Amino acid sequence: MLENLHWFGQSCFRLDLAKVVYFDPYLLPGDSPKADIVFISHEHFDHYSMEDIKLICSADTAFVTDRSVGRKLQAASLACGQIKPLAPGESTTIGHVKVEAVPSYNINKEFHPQDSKKVGFIVLIEDMRIYHAGDTDFIPEMKNFHCDIALLPIGGTYVMSVEEAAQAALAIKPKVAIPMHCRYGSTANSDAARFQDLLKGKIEVKILQREGQ
Repeated sequence: MLENLHWFGQSCFRLDLAKVVYFDPYLLPGDSPKADIVFISHEHFDHYSMEDIKLICSADTAFVTDRSVGRKLQAASLACGQIKPLAPGESTTIGHVKVEAVPSYNINKEFHPQDSKKVGFIVLIEDMRIYHAGDTDFIPEMKNFHCDIALLPIGGTYVMSVEEAAQAALAIKPKVAIPMHCRYGSTANSDAARFQDLLKGKIEVKILQREGQ
Protein backbone atom coordinates (compact mmCIF):
# COMPACT_ATOMS: atom_id res chain seq x y z
CA MET A 1 0.00 0.00 0.00
CA LEU A 2 2.87 2.41 0.68
CA GLU A 3 3.72 2.53 -3.02
CA ASN A 4 0.22 3.92 -3.58
CA LEU A 5 0.58 6.70 -1.01
CA HIS A 6 1.70 10.14 -2.25
CA TRP A 7 2.64 13.15 -0.09
CA PHE A 8 2.20 16.73 -1.37
CA GLY A 9 3.57 18.62 1.61
CA GLN A 10 1.99 19.67 4.92
CA SER A 11 -0.60 17.01 5.79
CA CYS A 12 -1.81 16.34 2.25
CA PHE A 13 -1.76 12.77 0.96
CA ARG A 14 -3.38 10.89 -1.89
CA LEU A 15 -3.96 7.15 -1.67
CA ASP A 16 -4.51 5.39 -4.99
CA LEU A 17 -6.36 2.11 -4.55
CA ALA A 18 -9.72 0.94 -5.90
CA LYS A 19 -10.83 4.28 -4.47
CA VAL A 20 -8.89 7.55 -4.84
CA VAL A 21 -8.61 8.98 -1.34
CA TYR A 22 -7.24 12.36 -0.24
CA PHE A 23 -6.33 13.60 3.21
CA ASP A 24 -6.29 17.38 3.85
CA PRO A 25 -5.89 18.36 0.14
CA TYR A 26 -3.59 21.38 -0.24
CA LEU A 27 -1.28 22.66 -3.01
CA LEU A 28 -2.23 19.81 -5.33
CA PRO A 29 -0.99 19.70 -8.93
CA GLY A 30 -3.49 20.72 -11.59
CA ASP A 31 -3.70 17.24 -13.09
CA SER A 32 -4.72 15.56 -9.84
CA PRO A 33 -7.30 12.77 -10.32
CA LYS A 34 -10.83 13.23 -9.01
CA ALA A 35 -11.48 11.97 -5.50
CA ASP A 36 -13.80 9.22 -4.38
CA ILE A 37 -13.33 10.17 -0.71
CA VAL A 38 -11.81 13.30 0.88
CA PHE A 39 -10.90 13.52 4.57
CA ILE A 40 -10.46 17.00 6.07
CA SER A 41 -9.31 17.26 9.67
CA HIS A 42 -10.12 20.92 10.37
CA GLU A 43 -10.74 24.36 8.90
CA HIS A 44 -7.24 25.91 8.82
CA PHE A 45 -6.23 27.00 5.32
CA ASP A 46 -3.49 24.40 4.84
CA HIS A 47 -6.00 21.60 5.52
CA TYR A 48 -9.28 23.05 4.21
CA SER A 49 -8.49 24.63 0.83
CA MET A 50 -11.52 25.29 -1.38
CA GLU A 51 -9.28 25.77 -4.40
CA ASP A 52 -7.93 22.24 -4.01
CA ILE A 53 -11.32 20.81 -3.10
CA LYS A 54 -12.84 22.14 -6.34
CA LEU A 55 -9.94 20.66 -8.30
CA ILE A 56 -10.61 17.10 -7.14
CA CYS A 57 -14.35 17.19 -6.44
CA SER A 58 -16.98 15.50 -8.58
CA ALA A 59 -20.68 14.81 -8.14
CA ASP A 60 -19.75 11.45 -6.60
CA THR A 61 -17.06 12.64 -4.15
CA ALA A 62 -17.78 11.90 -0.48
CA PHE A 63 -16.38 14.16 2.24
CA VAL A 64 -15.65 13.11 5.81
CA THR A 65 -14.68 16.09 7.96
CA ASP A 66 -14.82 17.63 11.37
CA ARG A 67 -18.03 19.49 12.22
CA SER A 68 -16.61 22.93 11.38
CA VAL A 69 -15.57 21.99 7.84
CA GLY A 70 -18.82 20.09 7.37
CA ARG A 71 -20.77 23.29 8.00
CA LYS A 72 -18.56 25.22 5.58
CA LEU A 73 -18.98 22.65 2.81
CA GLN A 74 -22.74 22.54 3.26
CA ALA A 75 -22.94 26.34 3.17
CA ALA A 76 -20.82 26.39 -0.01
CA SER A 77 -23.43 24.24 -1.81
CA LEU A 78 -20.62 22.21 -3.32
CA ALA A 79 -21.63 19.92 -6.19
CA CYS A 80 -20.51 16.69 -4.58
CA GLY A 81 -21.77 13.49 -3.05
CA GLN A 82 -22.42 13.01 0.64
CA ILE A 83 -20.86 15.18 3.37
CA LYS A 84 -20.36 13.42 6.70
CA PRO A 85 -19.22 15.69 9.57
CA LEU A 86 -17.87 13.84 12.60
CA ALA A 87 -16.85 14.70 16.13
CA PRO A 88 -14.12 12.80 17.98
CA GLY A 89 -15.37 9.33 18.88
CA GLU A 90 -17.90 9.14 16.04
CA SER A 91 -17.60 6.81 13.07
CA THR A 92 -19.08 6.26 9.62
CA THR A 93 -18.81 4.01 6.58
CA ILE A 94 -18.38 5.03 2.94
CA GLY A 95 -18.99 1.96 0.83
CA HIS A 96 -16.49 -0.59 2.14
CA VAL A 97 -14.32 2.07 3.83
CA LYS A 98 -14.77 2.37 7.59
CA VAL A 99 -13.80 5.59 9.35
CA GLU A 100 -13.35 6.57 12.99
CA ALA A 101 -12.82 10.20 13.97
CA VAL A 102 -10.35 10.54 16.84
CA PRO A 103 -9.26 13.52 18.96
CA SER A 104 -6.66 15.90 17.54
CA TYR A 105 -5.61 18.83 19.71
CA ASN A 106 -2.81 20.78 21.37
CA ILE A 107 -1.89 20.33 25.02
CA ASN A 108 0.53 23.21 25.56
CA LYS A 109 -0.38 25.47 22.62
CA GLU A 110 -3.40 27.60 21.68
CA PHE A 111 -3.75 26.72 17.98
CA HIS A 112 -5.91 23.59 18.17
CA PRO A 113 -7.79 23.57 21.51
CA GLN A 114 -9.42 20.34 22.61
CA ASP A 115 -12.89 21.91 22.85
CA SER A 116 -12.81 22.87 19.15
CA LYS A 117 -13.22 19.14 18.38
CA LYS A 118 -10.84 18.95 15.46
CA VAL A 119 -10.21 15.39 14.37
CA GLY A 120 -7.78 12.85 13.11
CA PHE A 121 -8.97 9.80 11.21
CA ILE A 122 -8.41 6.07 11.51
CA VAL A 123 -9.46 4.63 8.17
CA LEU A 124 -9.91 0.93 7.46
CA ILE A 125 -9.48 0.39 3.72
CA GLU A 126 -8.60 -2.89 1.98
CA ASP A 127 -7.74 -4.54 5.33
CA MET A 128 -5.26 -1.78 6.22
CA ARG A 129 -5.77 0.70 9.06
CA ILE A 130 -4.34 4.16 8.32
CA TYR A 131 -4.18 6.86 11.00
CA HIS A 132 -3.98 10.48 9.82
CA ALA A 133 -3.35 12.53 12.93
CA GLY A 134 -4.35 16.00 11.73
CA ASP A 135 -2.76 18.84 13.73
CA THR A 136 -2.08 17.48 17.18
CA ASP A 137 0.30 17.11 20.06
CA PHE A 138 1.16 13.78 21.67
CA ILE A 139 -2.14 13.26 23.48
CA PRO A 140 -3.13 10.58 26.03
CA GLU A 141 -5.76 9.07 23.72
CA MET A 142 -3.07 7.87 21.32
CA LYS A 143 -2.20 4.88 23.48
CA ASN A 144 -5.61 3.43 22.51
CA PHE A 145 -5.21 3.97 18.76
CA HIS A 146 -4.57 0.91 16.62
CA CYS A 147 -3.27 1.20 13.08
CA ASP A 148 -0.89 -0.27 10.54
CA ILE A 149 0.30 3.07 9.13
CA ALA A 150 0.52 6.29 11.18
CA LEU A 151 0.85 9.67 9.46
CA LEU A 152 2.27 11.91 12.19
CA PRO A 153 3.07 15.66 12.21
CA ILE A 154 6.62 16.47 13.31
CA GLY A 155 7.01 20.19 12.55
CA GLY A 156 6.72 21.65 16.03
CA THR A 157 5.24 25.15 16.63
CA TYR A 158 1.65 24.18 15.75
CA VAL A 159 2.00 20.42 16.24
CA MET A 160 4.29 17.85 17.84
CA SER A 161 8.03 18.30 17.77
CA VAL A 162 10.16 15.52 16.30
CA GLU A 163 10.81 14.11 19.76
CA GLU A 164 7.14 14.25 20.75
CA ALA A 165 6.13 12.57 17.50
CA ALA A 166 8.57 9.75 18.21
CA GLN A 167 6.98 9.31 21.65
CA ALA A 168 3.56 9.22 19.97
CA ALA A 169 4.72 6.55 17.54
CA LEU A 170 5.99 4.42 20.43
CA ALA A 171 2.61 4.75 22.15
CA ILE A 172 0.60 3.89 19.02
CA LYS A 173 2.93 1.13 17.81
CA PRO A 174 2.07 1.18 14.08
CA LYS A 175 3.83 -1.11 11.64
CA VAL A 176 5.05 1.98 9.77
CA ALA A 177 5.23 5.64 10.80
CA ILE A 178 5.38 8.40 8.17
CA PRO A 179 6.29 11.98 9.11
CA MET A 180 4.23 14.91 7.77
CA HIS A 181 3.51 18.60 8.48
CA CYS A 182 7.19 19.43 8.43
CA ARG A 183 9.04 22.32 6.84
CA TYR A 184 10.10 22.12 3.22
CA GLY A 185 13.70 21.88 2.06
CA SER A 186 16.72 20.77 4.04
CA THR A 187 15.14 21.37 7.44
CA ALA A 188 12.30 18.98 6.59
CA ASN A 189 14.81 16.37 5.53
CA SER A 190 16.79 16.69 8.74
CA ASP A 191 13.63 16.62 10.90
CA ALA A 192 12.39 13.49 9.13
CA ALA A 193 15.81 11.87 9.47
CA ARG A 194 15.87 12.71 13.19
CA PHE A 195 12.41 11.15 13.58
CA GLN A 196 13.62 8.02 11.81
CA ASP A 197 16.76 7.86 13.95
CA LEU A 198 14.79 8.15 17.22
CA LEU A 199 12.67 5.15 16.20
CA LYS A 200 15.47 3.03 14.73
CA GLY A 201 15.12 -0.60 15.77
CA LYS A 202 11.69 0.11 17.31
CA ILE A 203 9.29 1.19 14.57
CA GLU A 204 9.84 1.31 10.83
CA VAL A 205 9.82 4.87 9.49
CA LYS A 206 9.14 5.59 5.84
CA ILE A 207 10.13 9.06 4.64
CA LEU A 208 8.10 10.05 1.58
CA GLN A 209 9.49 12.56 -0.86
CA ARG A 210 7.19 15.46 -1.56
CA GLU A 211 5.54 15.01 -4.96
CA GLY A 212 6.86 17.44 -7.53
CA GLN A 213 10.35 17.70 -6.00
